[in-house]
Amino acid sequence: MAPKVPAVTRTAVSALRLTKTEAVIGTRDFATAIESTGVKKERVVILGSGWAGYAFARTLDPAKYERIIVSPRSYFVFTPLLASTAVGTLEFRATLESVRRLGKNVSFHQGWADDVDFSRKVIRVEENCADDLSSQTILPPPPPPPPSSAAPSSKETHSVIQTAPPQIPKGPVTDVPYDKLVVAVGAYSQTFGIEGVRQHANFLRDIGDARKIRLRVLAIFEQCTSPAMSDETRRKLLHFAIVGGGPTGIEYAAELHDLIHDDLSKIYPALMPYVQITVYDVAPKILPMFEQTLADYAMGMFKRQNITVKTDHSIQRIRPDPDGSGGFCLKVKEYGDAEVGAGIVVWSTGLMQNPLVEKLVQKTVGAAEGLRLEKDPKTGGIIVDDRFRARLTPGINDSTAEGTTAAAAAAASGKLLDDVFVIGDCAVVDSQPSLPKTAQVASQEAAYLAKGLNRGNLDAKPFKFRNLGTMTYLGGWKAIHQSSADHLTGWAAWVLWRTAYLTRSMSLKNKVLVPVYWFVSWMFGRDISRF
Repeated sequence: MAPKVPAVTRTAVSALRLTKTEAVIGTRDFATAIESTGVKKERVVILGSGWAGYAFARTLDPAKYERIIVSPRSYFVFTPLLASTAVGTLEFRATLESVRRLGKNVSFHQGWADDVDFSRKVIRVEENCADDLSSQTILPPPPPPPPSSAAPSSKETHSVIQTAPPQIPKGPVTDVPYDKLVVAVGAYSQTFGIEGVRQHANFLRDIGDARKIRLRVLAIFEQCTSPAMSDETRRKLLHFAIVGGGPTGIEYAAELHDLIHDDLSKIYPALMPYVQITVYDVAPKILPMFEQTLADYAMGMFKRQNITVKTDHSIQRIRPDPDGSGGFCLKVKEYGDAEVGAGIVVWSTGLMQNPLVEKLVQKTVGAAEGLRLEKDPKTGGIIVDDRFRARLTPGINDSTAEGTTAAAAAAASGKLLDDVFVIGDCAVVDSQPSLPKTAQVASQEAAYLAKGLNRGNLDAKPFKFRNLGTMTYLGGWKAIHQSSADHLTGWAAWVLWRTAYLTRSMSLKNKVLVPVYWFVSWMFGRDISRF
Protein backbone atom coordinates (compact mmCIF):
# COMPACT_ATOMS: atom_id res chain seq x y z
CA MET A 1 0.00 0.00 0.00
CA ALA A 2 1.68 3.35 0.29
CA PRO A 3 3.31 7.76 -0.51
CA LYS A 4 3.10 11.03 -3.05
CA VAL A 5 4.37 13.27 -5.62
CA PRO A 6 7.73 14.05 -4.11
CA ALA A 7 8.17 10.57 -2.83
CA VAL A 8 7.57 6.96 -2.99
CA THR A 9 5.18 4.18 -4.22
CA ARG A 10 2.35 3.30 -6.32
CA THR A 11 -0.26 3.66 -3.61
CA ALA A 12 0.44 7.31 -4.12
CA VAL A 13 -0.73 6.94 -7.70
CA SER A 14 -3.85 5.16 -6.51
CA ALA A 15 -4.55 7.95 -4.07
CA LEU A 16 -4.11 10.61 -6.74
CA ARG A 17 -6.54 9.00 -9.13
CA LEU A 18 -9.12 8.17 -6.48
CA THR A 19 -11.51 10.93 -7.42
CA LYS A 20 -11.97 9.53 -10.93
CA THR A 21 -12.02 5.85 -10.07
CA GLU A 22 -15.75 5.53 -9.56
CA ALA A 23 -16.50 7.10 -12.92
CA VAL A 24 -13.98 4.97 -14.76
CA ILE A 25 -14.93 1.52 -13.59
CA GLY A 26 -17.70 -0.21 -11.71
CA THR A 27 -17.34 -1.91 -8.38
CA ARG A 28 -18.09 -5.39 -7.19
CA ASP A 29 -18.43 -6.91 -3.77
CA PHE A 30 -15.75 -9.00 -2.12
CA ALA A 31 -17.43 -12.16 -0.88
CA THR A 32 -16.04 -14.52 1.73
CA ALA A 33 -16.83 -18.10 2.59
CA ILE A 34 -19.54 -18.91 5.15
CA GLU A 35 -18.45 -20.99 8.12
CA SER A 36 -19.78 -24.54 7.96
CA THR A 37 -20.93 -24.23 11.58
CA GLY A 38 -23.17 -21.32 10.67
CA VAL A 39 -21.53 -19.12 13.32
CA LYS A 40 -20.64 -15.74 11.89
CA LYS A 41 -17.22 -14.50 12.91
CA GLU A 42 -16.29 -10.85 13.08
CA ARG A 43 -14.50 -9.84 9.90
CA VAL A 44 -11.16 -8.16 10.57
CA VAL A 45 -9.59 -6.53 7.51
CA ILE A 46 -5.87 -5.81 7.75
CA LEU A 47 -4.37 -3.23 5.39
CA GLY A 48 -0.72 -4.06 4.84
CA SER A 49 1.63 -7.05 4.99
CA GLY A 50 4.62 -5.39 6.63
CA TRP A 51 5.87 -5.79 10.18
CA ALA A 52 2.67 -4.56 11.81
CA GLY A 53 0.12 -6.11 9.46
CA TYR A 54 1.80 -9.49 9.07
CA ALA A 55 2.57 -9.90 12.78
CA PHE A 56 -1.01 -8.94 13.67
CA ALA A 57 -2.47 -11.47 11.21
CA ARG A 58 -0.22 -14.24 12.59
CA THR A 59 -1.30 -13.56 16.17
CA LEU A 60 -5.03 -12.99 15.67
CA ASP A 61 -7.06 -16.08 16.60
CA PRO A 62 -8.65 -17.58 13.44
CA ALA A 63 -11.18 -19.42 15.59
CA LYS A 64 -12.65 -16.10 16.72
CA TYR A 65 -12.14 -13.83 13.71
CA GLU A 66 -12.29 -13.96 9.95
CA ARG A 67 -8.92 -12.57 8.83
CA ILE A 68 -8.63 -10.71 5.52
CA ILE A 69 -5.35 -9.13 4.39
CA VAL A 70 -5.31 -6.42 1.73
CA SER A 71 -1.85 -5.61 0.38
CA PRO A 72 -0.21 -4.87 -2.99
CA ARG A 73 2.45 -7.46 -2.25
CA SER A 74 1.83 -11.10 -1.40
CA TYR A 75 4.76 -11.45 0.98
CA PHE A 76 6.31 -10.11 4.16
CA VAL A 77 9.92 -8.88 4.06
CA PHE A 78 12.28 -9.25 7.01
CA THR A 79 13.68 -5.75 6.48
CA PRO A 80 16.61 -5.86 8.96
CA LEU A 81 18.37 -8.31 6.63
CA LEU A 82 17.64 -6.46 3.36
CA ALA A 83 21.13 -4.96 3.27
CA SER A 84 22.58 -8.49 3.44
CA THR A 85 20.50 -9.58 0.45
CA ALA A 86 21.62 -6.50 -1.49
CA VAL A 87 25.21 -7.81 -1.52
CA GLY A 88 24.61 -11.56 -1.72
CA THR A 89 25.38 -12.47 1.89
CA LEU A 90 21.84 -13.85 2.00
CA GLU A 91 19.55 -14.91 -0.80
CA PHE A 92 16.29 -13.05 -1.24
CA ARG A 93 14.06 -16.01 -0.35
CA ALA A 94 15.59 -16.17 3.13
CA THR A 95 13.97 -12.83 4.03
CA LEU A 96 10.52 -13.47 2.54
CA GLU A 97 7.39 -14.99 4.04
CA SER A 98 4.38 -15.70 1.86
CA VAL A 99 1.18 -14.11 3.14
CA ARG A 100 -0.80 -17.08 1.85
CA ARG A 101 1.21 -19.44 4.06
CA LEU A 102 -0.43 -17.93 7.12
CA GLY A 103 -3.00 -20.69 6.69
CA LYS A 104 -6.18 -21.56 4.87
CA ASN A 105 -8.16 -19.48 7.36
CA VAL A 106 -6.65 -16.26 5.97
CA SER A 107 -8.15 -14.55 2.93
CA PHE A 108 -5.70 -12.48 0.90
CA HIS A 109 -6.72 -9.74 -1.50
CA GLN A 110 -3.83 -8.37 -3.57
CA GLY A 111 -4.43 -4.73 -4.32
CA TRP A 112 -4.15 -1.11 -3.24
CA ALA A 113 -6.51 0.29 -0.60
CA ASP A 114 -7.65 3.54 -2.17
CA ASP A 115 -10.30 4.73 0.26
CA VAL A 116 -12.36 3.82 3.33
CA ASP A 117 -16.05 4.62 3.84
CA PHE A 118 -16.29 4.66 7.63
CA SER A 119 -20.08 5.06 7.69
CA ARG A 120 -20.68 2.02 5.46
CA LYS A 121 -17.63 0.16 6.86
CA VAL A 122 -16.32 -0.57 3.38
CA ILE A 123 -12.81 -0.34 1.91
CA ARG A 124 -12.30 0.46 -1.74
CA VAL A 125 -9.51 -1.68 -3.21
CA GLU A 126 -7.95 -1.58 -6.65
CA GLU A 127 -6.81 -5.06 -7.63
CA ASN A 128 -3.17 -5.24 -8.57
CA CYS A 129 -2.32 -8.86 -9.33
CA ALA A 130 -0.75 -8.10 -12.73
CA ASP A 131 1.52 -5.29 -11.55
CA ASP A 132 5.30 -5.59 -11.37
CA LEU A 133 5.81 -5.76 -7.63
CA SER A 134 9.60 -5.88 -7.70
CA SER A 135 9.63 -2.48 -6.00
CA GLN A 136 6.91 -0.24 -4.60
CA THR A 137 9.26 2.54 -3.57
CA ILE A 138 9.14 5.08 -6.37
CA LEU A 139 6.15 7.01 -7.59
CA PRO A 140 5.86 6.87 -11.40
CA PRO A 141 6.08 10.21 -13.20
CA PRO A 142 2.82 12.03 -13.99
CA PRO A 143 1.09 11.12 -17.26
CA PRO A 144 2.07 13.22 -20.28
CA PRO A 145 -0.31 15.99 -21.33
CA PRO A 146 -2.75 15.17 -24.13
CA PRO A 147 -1.47 15.96 -27.64
CA SER A 148 -2.54 19.26 -29.15
CA SER A 149 -2.09 20.93 -32.50
CA ALA A 150 -0.34 23.95 -31.05
CA ALA A 151 2.65 23.65 -28.77
CA PRO A 152 1.85 25.47 -25.53
CA SER A 153 4.18 27.90 -23.86
CA SER A 154 6.23 26.79 -20.88
CA LYS A 155 3.67 28.35 -18.54
CA GLU A 156 0.81 26.62 -20.33
CA THR A 157 2.64 23.31 -20.33
CA HIS A 158 3.11 23.51 -16.57
CA SER A 159 -0.58 24.17 -16.14
CA VAL A 160 -1.56 21.25 -18.35
CA ILE A 161 0.69 18.83 -16.47
CA GLN A 162 -0.62 19.95 -13.09
CA THR A 163 -4.27 19.57 -14.11
CA ALA A 164 -3.93 16.39 -16.18
CA PRO A 165 -6.52 13.75 -15.23
CA PRO A 166 -5.38 10.77 -13.15
CA GLN A 167 -4.37 7.58 -14.89
CA ILE A 168 -7.01 4.91 -15.45
CA PRO A 169 -6.78 2.13 -12.84
CA LYS A 170 -5.02 -1.02 -13.95
CA GLY A 171 -7.29 -3.39 -12.09
CA PRO A 172 -10.97 -3.64 -11.22
CA VAL A 173 -12.20 -1.86 -8.11
CA THR A 174 -13.57 -3.98 -5.28
CA ASP A 175 -15.55 -3.06 -2.17
CA VAL A 176 -14.29 -4.99 0.86
CA PRO A 177 -16.59 -4.76 3.91
CA TYR A 178 -15.26 -5.01 7.45
CA ASP A 179 -16.40 -5.31 11.04
CA LYS A 180 -13.04 -4.20 12.39
CA LEU A 181 -10.35 -2.44 10.38
CA VAL A 182 -6.63 -2.51 11.14
CA VAL A 183 -4.64 0.10 9.22
CA ALA A 184 -1.00 -1.00 8.99
CA VAL A 185 0.05 0.44 5.64
CA GLY A 186 3.45 1.65 6.85
CA ALA A 187 5.41 4.61 5.52
CA TYR A 188 7.71 5.24 2.58
CA SER A 189 11.07 6.75 1.78
CA GLN A 190 11.33 10.52 2.15
CA THR A 191 12.83 12.41 -0.78
CA PHE A 192 12.23 15.99 0.47
CA GLY A 193 11.37 16.96 -3.09
CA ILE A 194 15.06 16.99 -4.07
CA GLU A 195 15.54 17.06 -7.82
CA GLY A 196 16.37 13.70 -9.39
CA VAL A 197 16.02 11.54 -6.26
CA ARG A 198 12.81 9.84 -7.35
CA GLN A 199 14.15 9.17 -10.84
CA HIS A 200 17.78 8.24 -10.19
CA ALA A 201 18.33 7.11 -6.58
CA ASN A 202 17.94 3.57 -5.29
CA PHE A 203 15.92 3.04 -2.12
CA LEU A 204 16.25 0.04 0.18
CA ARG A 205 12.73 -0.68 1.43
CA ASP A 206 11.67 -3.83 -0.41
CA ILE A 207 13.17 -6.96 -1.88
CA GLY A 208 12.98 -5.52 -5.40
CA ASP A 209 15.12 -2.58 -4.29
CA ALA A 210 17.76 -4.95 -2.91
CA ARG A 211 17.77 -6.90 -6.17
CA LYS A 212 18.27 -3.78 -8.29
CA ILE A 213 21.08 -2.50 -6.08
CA ARG A 214 22.85 -5.86 -6.14
CA LEU A 215 22.69 -6.14 -9.92
CA ARG A 216 23.78 -2.54 -10.42
CA VAL A 217 26.88 -2.89 -8.21
CA LEU A 218 27.99 -6.07 -9.99
CA ALA A 219 27.33 -4.49 -13.39
CA ILE A 220 29.49 -1.49 -12.47
CA PHE A 221 32.49 -3.68 -11.68
CA GLU A 222 32.06 -5.61 -14.91
CA GLN A 223 31.72 -2.38 -16.89
CA CYS A 224 34.87 -0.92 -15.35
CA THR A 225 37.03 -3.79 -16.63
CA SER A 226 36.74 -2.38 -20.14
CA PRO A 227 40.19 -1.32 -21.42
CA ALA A 228 38.52 1.48 -23.38
CA MET A 229 37.34 3.22 -20.21
CA SER A 230 39.35 6.15 -18.88
CA ASP A 231 40.64 6.19 -15.32
CA GLU A 232 38.52 9.26 -14.58
CA THR A 233 35.31 7.51 -15.63
CA ARG A 234 36.33 4.37 -13.79
CA ARG A 235 36.90 6.37 -10.60
CA LYS A 236 33.49 8.03 -10.86
CA LEU A 237 31.62 4.78 -11.49
CA LEU A 238 33.35 3.01 -8.61
CA HIS A 239 32.27 5.71 -6.19
CA PHE A 240 29.31 4.34 -4.23
CA ALA A 241 27.28 7.14 -2.64
CA ILE A 242 24.94 6.40 0.27
CA VAL A 243 22.70 9.23 1.46
CA GLY A 244 21.52 8.87 5.05
CA GLY A 245 23.45 8.05 8.20
CA GLY A 246 20.77 6.01 9.95
CA PRO A 247 20.94 2.24 10.51
CA THR A 248 19.84 1.34 6.96
CA GLY A 249 22.46 3.51 5.27
CA ILE A 250 25.23 2.52 7.67
CA GLU A 251 24.48 -1.20 7.44
CA TYR A 252 24.39 -1.10 3.64
CA ALA A 253 27.75 0.71 3.57
CA ALA A 254 29.15 -1.98 5.88
CA GLU A 255 27.73 -4.86 3.82
CA LEU A 256 29.02 -3.28 0.60
CA HIS A 257 32.48 -2.97 2.14
CA ASP A 258 32.40 -6.67 3.05
CA LEU A 259 31.35 -7.63 -0.48
CA ILE A 260 34.15 -5.60 -2.05
CA HIS A 261 36.84 -6.52 0.49
CA ASP A 262 36.05 -10.23 0.81
CA ASP A 263 34.92 -11.17 -2.70
CA LEU A 264 35.24 -8.58 -5.46
CA SER A 265 38.82 -7.69 -4.52
CA LYS A 266 39.84 -11.23 -5.49
CA ILE A 267 38.07 -11.04 -8.85
CA TYR A 268 38.82 -7.43 -9.79
CA PRO A 269 42.11 -6.63 -7.99
CA ALA A 270 43.08 -3.99 -10.56
CA LEU A 271 39.93 -1.98 -9.77
CA MET A 272 40.48 -1.72 -6.02
CA PRO A 273 42.48 1.56 -6.13
CA TYR A 274 39.46 3.25 -7.72
CA VAL A 275 36.82 2.09 -5.23
CA GLN A 276 35.36 4.58 -2.77
CA ILE A 277 32.32 4.33 -0.46
CA THR A 278 30.91 7.60 0.90
CA VAL A 279 28.08 8.16 3.36
CA TYR A 280 26.45 11.62 3.24
CA ASP A 281 24.24 12.88 6.06
CA VAL A 282 22.73 16.31 6.68
CA ALA A 283 22.99 15.85 10.46
CA PRO A 284 26.17 16.53 12.45
CA LYS A 285 26.25 12.90 13.67
CA ILE A 286 25.49 9.51 12.17
CA LEU A 287 23.31 6.96 13.99
CA PRO A 288 21.44 9.59 16.05
CA MET A 289 19.58 6.93 18.07
CA PHE A 290 22.88 5.72 19.58
CA GLU A 291 24.89 7.37 22.33
CA GLN A 292 27.88 9.43 21.24
CA THR A 293 30.44 6.81 22.32
CA LEU A 294 28.84 4.15 20.10
CA ALA A 295 28.50 6.57 17.18
CA ASP A 296 32.19 7.44 17.60
CA TYR A 297 33.03 3.73 17.58
CA ALA A 298 31.15 3.37 14.28
CA MET A 299 33.01 6.36 12.83
CA GLY A 300 36.32 4.82 13.87
CA MET A 301 35.40 1.48 12.29
CA PHE A 302 34.46 3.15 9.01
CA LYS A 303 37.68 5.16 8.99
CA ARG A 304 39.73 1.97 9.33
CA GLN A 305 37.72 0.42 6.49
CA ASN A 306 38.30 3.49 4.26
CA ILE A 307 34.59 4.34 4.23
CA THR A 308 34.24 8.12 4.09
CA VAL A 309 31.52 9.75 6.20
CA LYS A 310 30.45 13.29 5.30
CA THR A 311 28.23 14.74 8.03
CA ASP A 312 26.63 18.20 7.68
CA HIS A 313 26.40 17.61 3.92
CA SER A 314 23.21 18.23 1.94
CA ILE A 315 22.45 16.68 -1.45
CA GLN A 316 20.65 19.21 -3.67
CA ARG A 317 20.34 17.34 -6.95
CA ILE A 318 21.02 14.03 -8.69
CA ARG A 319 21.31 13.86 -12.47
CA PRO A 320 22.68 11.41 -15.04
CA ASP A 321 26.33 11.92 -15.91
CA PRO A 322 26.45 13.59 -19.33
CA ASP A 323 29.43 11.44 -20.37
CA GLY A 324 27.01 8.57 -21.11
CA SER A 325 28.73 6.09 -18.77
CA GLY A 326 25.54 5.36 -16.87
CA GLY A 327 26.75 7.07 -13.71
CA PHE A 328 25.31 10.05 -11.86
CA CYS A 329 26.34 13.52 -10.77
CA LEU A 330 25.51 14.70 -7.25
CA LYS A 331 25.31 18.37 -6.38
CA VAL A 332 26.34 18.82 -2.76
CA LYS A 333 25.48 22.15 -1.14
CA GLU A 334 28.80 22.40 0.69
CA TYR A 335 30.77 21.98 -2.56
CA GLY A 336 29.20 24.93 -4.38
CA ASP A 337 28.84 24.38 -8.12
CA ALA A 338 31.15 21.35 -8.16
CA GLU A 339 29.50 17.96 -8.65
CA VAL A 340 30.49 14.52 -7.38
CA GLY A 341 30.36 11.51 -9.70
CA ALA A 342 28.92 8.18 -8.53
CA GLY A 343 28.02 4.85 -10.08
CA ILE A 344 25.01 4.35 -7.81
CA VAL A 345 23.19 6.42 -5.19
CA VAL A 346 21.45 4.55 -2.36
CA TRP A 347 18.94 6.81 -0.62
CA SER A 348 17.92 6.24 3.01
CA THR A 349 16.89 9.49 4.67
CA GLY A 350 13.78 8.81 6.71
CA LEU A 351 10.09 8.21 6.13
CA MET A 352 7.02 10.01 4.87
CA GLN A 353 3.38 9.11 5.28
CA ASN A 354 1.42 6.79 3.05
CA PRO A 355 -1.01 8.70 0.77
CA LEU A 356 -3.87 6.55 2.03
CA VAL A 357 -3.22 7.91 5.52
CA GLU A 358 -3.01 11.44 4.13
CA LYS A 359 -6.42 10.92 2.55
CA LEU A 360 -8.07 9.32 5.57
CA VAL A 361 -7.17 12.15 7.96
CA GLN A 362 -9.01 14.56 5.65
CA LYS A 363 -12.23 12.54 5.57
CA THR A 364 -15.28 13.39 7.64
CA VAL A 365 -16.12 10.36 9.78
CA GLY A 366 -19.54 11.50 10.96
CA ALA A 367 -21.31 14.14 8.91
CA ALA A 368 -23.61 15.08 11.80
CA GLU A 369 -20.78 15.47 14.29
CA GLY A 370 -18.29 16.89 11.79
CA LEU A 371 -15.45 14.69 13.05
CA ARG A 372 -12.37 13.29 11.36
CA LEU A 373 -9.38 11.17 12.33
CA GLU A 374 -6.90 13.15 14.38
CA LYS A 375 -3.64 13.85 12.55
CA ASP A 376 -0.27 14.21 14.23
CA PRO A 377 1.07 17.61 13.10
CA LYS A 378 4.70 16.46 13.14
CA THR A 379 4.61 13.12 11.32
CA GLY A 380 1.24 13.24 9.56
CA GLY A 381 0.29 9.91 11.15
CA ILE A 382 -3.03 9.01 12.75
CA ILE A 383 -3.19 9.63 16.50
CA VAL A 384 -4.44 6.63 18.49
CA ASP A 385 -5.03 5.93 22.16
CA ASP A 386 -2.94 3.41 24.07
CA ARG A 387 -5.20 0.61 22.76
CA PHE A 388 -4.59 1.74 19.13
CA ARG A 389 -8.14 2.95 18.55
CA ALA A 390 -8.23 5.88 16.14
CA ARG A 391 -8.92 9.17 17.87
CA LEU A 392 -11.40 11.71 16.49
CA THR A 393 -11.19 15.48 16.36
CA PRO A 394 -13.49 18.24 15.08
CA GLY A 395 -13.28 18.25 11.28
CA ILE A 396 -11.53 21.21 9.69
CA ASN A 397 -11.49 20.63 5.96
CA ASP A 398 -13.50 21.43 2.84
CA SER A 399 -16.46 19.35 3.95
CA THR A 400 -16.83 20.80 7.46
CA ALA A 401 -17.16 24.19 9.04
CA GLU A 402 -13.85 25.97 9.38
CA GLY A 403 -14.77 27.80 12.55
CA THR A 404 -14.65 24.97 15.04
CA THR A 405 -15.26 26.34 18.52
CA ALA A 406 -13.44 25.45 21.68
CA ALA A 407 -16.66 23.91 22.99
CA ALA A 408 -16.87 21.61 19.96
CA ALA A 409 -13.25 20.61 20.41
CA ALA A 410 -13.87 19.82 24.05
CA ALA A 411 -16.94 17.77 23.16
CA ALA A 412 -14.93 15.75 20.65
CA SER A 413 -12.06 15.21 23.06
CA GLY A 414 -11.71 11.56 23.94
CA LYS A 415 -13.97 10.27 21.17
CA LEU A 416 -12.68 7.15 19.45
CA LEU A 417 -13.48 5.18 16.33
CA ASP A 418 -13.90 1.89 18.17
CA ASP A 419 -13.85 -0.39 15.12
CA VAL A 420 -10.79 1.20 13.45
CA PHE A 421 -7.28 0.49 14.74
CA VAL A 422 -3.99 1.92 13.48
CA ILE A 423 -0.59 0.30 14.14
CA GLY A 424 2.94 0.52 12.83
CA ASP A 425 4.64 3.46 11.13
CA CYS A 426 1.39 5.26 10.34
CA ALA A 427 0.25 5.36 14.00
CA VAL A 428 1.17 7.85 16.73
CA VAL A 429 0.28 6.72 20.27
CA ASP A 430 -0.98 9.76 22.18
CA SER A 431 0.68 8.71 25.44
CA GLN A 432 3.97 7.72 23.73
CA PRO A 433 4.34 10.07 20.73
CA SER A 434 8.12 9.66 20.40
CA LEU A 435 8.17 5.93 19.67
CA PRO A 436 10.64 5.21 16.84
CA LYS A 437 9.36 3.90 13.51
CA THR A 438 11.08 0.53 13.74
CA ALA A 439 10.22 -3.11 13.18
CA GLN A 440 10.54 -3.72 16.93
CA VAL A 441 7.87 -1.14 17.76
CA ALA A 442 5.53 -2.28 14.97
CA SER A 443 5.71 -5.94 15.95
CA GLN A 444 5.05 -5.18 19.63
CA GLU A 445 2.06 -3.02 18.73
CA ALA A 446 0.68 -5.78 16.50
CA ALA A 447 1.09 -8.44 19.19
CA TYR A 448 -0.58 -6.27 21.83
CA LEU A 449 -3.60 -5.47 19.66
CA ALA A 450 -4.08 -9.04 18.41
CA LYS A 451 -3.87 -10.52 21.92
CA GLY A 452 -6.32 -7.93 23.21
CA LEU A 453 -8.84 -8.79 20.50
CA ASN A 454 -8.31 -12.50 21.17
CA ARG A 455 -9.20 -11.90 24.82
CA GLY A 456 -12.14 -9.74 23.83
CA ASN A 457 -10.95 -7.06 26.23
CA LEU A 458 -8.82 -4.15 25.04
CA ASP A 459 -9.36 -2.15 28.22
CA ALA A 460 -7.43 -4.53 30.48
CA LYS A 461 -3.96 -3.01 30.15
CA PRO A 462 -2.63 -0.14 28.00
CA PHE A 463 0.20 -0.67 25.53
CA LYS A 464 3.69 0.02 26.77
CA PHE A 465 6.69 -0.35 24.50
CA ARG A 466 9.48 -2.51 25.83
CA ASN A 467 12.80 -1.46 24.34
CA LEU A 468 14.83 -4.59 23.64
CA GLY A 469 17.78 -2.60 22.35
CA THR A 470 19.13 -1.20 19.09
CA MET A 471 21.77 -2.86 16.92
CA THR A 472 23.69 -1.90 13.79
CA TYR A 473 26.20 -3.93 11.77
CA LEU A 474 29.44 -2.11 10.93
CA GLY A 475 31.23 -4.63 8.69
CA GLY A 476 34.13 -6.98 9.30
CA TRP A 477 32.13 -9.04 11.82
CA LYS A 478 31.76 -6.00 14.08
CA ALA A 479 28.60 -4.31 15.33
CA ILE A 480 27.26 -2.05 18.06
CA HIS A 481 24.40 -2.75 20.47
CA GLN A 482 22.68 -0.35 22.85
CA SER A 483 20.05 -1.13 25.47
CA SER A 484 19.08 0.14 28.89
CA ALA A 485 20.99 -2.74 30.46
CA ASP A 486 24.28 -2.70 28.56
CA HIS A 487 26.30 -1.51 25.59
CA LEU A 488 28.27 -3.86 23.37
CA THR A 489 30.75 -3.24 20.57
CA GLY A 490 32.82 -5.35 18.23
CA TRP A 491 32.57 -9.09 17.70
CA ALA A 492 30.34 -9.74 20.74
CA ALA A 493 27.78 -7.24 19.44
CA TRP A 494 27.97 -8.89 16.01
CA VAL A 495 27.17 -12.31 17.54
CA LEU A 496 24.22 -10.78 19.35
CA TRP A 497 23.11 -9.02 16.13
CA ARG A 498 23.06 -12.26 14.16
CA THR A 499 21.48 -14.28 16.95
CA ALA A 500 18.70 -11.75 17.48
CA TYR A 501 17.76 -11.56 13.81
CA LEU A 502 17.92 -15.31 13.40
CA THR A 503 15.54 -15.89 16.30
CA ARG A 504 13.22 -13.12 15.08
CA SER A 505 12.78 -14.72 11.65
CA MET A 506 9.09 -15.52 11.30
CA SER A 507 9.06 -19.09 9.95
CA LEU A 508 10.96 -22.28 10.69
CA LYS A 509 11.94 -22.38 7.03
CA ASN A 510 13.81 -19.08 7.26
CA LYS A 511 15.29 -19.97 10.63
CA VAL A 512 16.98 -22.78 8.69
CA LEU A 513 17.75 -20.88 5.48
CA VAL A 514 19.39 -17.85 7.09
CA PRO A 515 22.22 -19.71 8.90
CA VAL A 516 22.68 -22.00 5.90
CA TYR A 517 23.27 -19.00 3.60
CA TRP A 518 25.52 -17.37 6.18
CA PHE A 519 27.63 -20.52 6.23
CA VAL A 520 27.69 -20.81 2.43
CA SER A 521 28.80 -17.17 2.07
CA TRP A 522 31.52 -17.63 4.66
CA MET A 523 32.78 -20.90 3.17
CA PHE A 524 32.47 -20.23 -0.57
CA GLY A 525 32.02 -16.49 -0.87
CA ARG A 526 29.00 -14.42 -1.85
CA ASP A 527 27.05 -15.09 -5.01
CA ILE A 528 28.23 -12.55 -7.61
CA SER A 529 26.31 -13.90 -10.60
CA ARG A 530 23.95 -11.56 -12.45
CA PHE A 531 20.63 -12.98 -13.60
